[in-house]
Amino acid sequence: MPKPFTPQVVTANDLFDGDVVYLTAAHGWSREHGDAAVAGNEEAATALLAAATEQPGKIVGPYLADSAIGADGRPAPAHYREAIRTLGPSNRTDLGKQAEGAA
Repeated sequence: MPKPFTPQVVTANDLFDGDVVYLTAAHGWSREHGDAAVAGNEEAATALLAAATEQPGKIVGPYLADSAIGADGRPAPAHYREAIRTLGPSNRTDLGKQAEGAA
């Protein structure tokens, strides 16, 4: 029996500042995981990734990441690695989104 499809989002790094970004439904980019467009099936995931790869002047390294749907109906990281990426560099808590949250 095939494994059921897990919702996915497209994530990459901003080409200019290196920050983690997520592809939105309007094919723009957001720093917030919750703003990401969610692919509910294989075809939608392929289409979102294709839309991301057509923007090489804005982002680098796009890929599909498994996502969970939070209680608020917005996407949330499904794996530890992606949860860490939403915060910023793990070796420097004075930088990235975790530093912004402390201010």
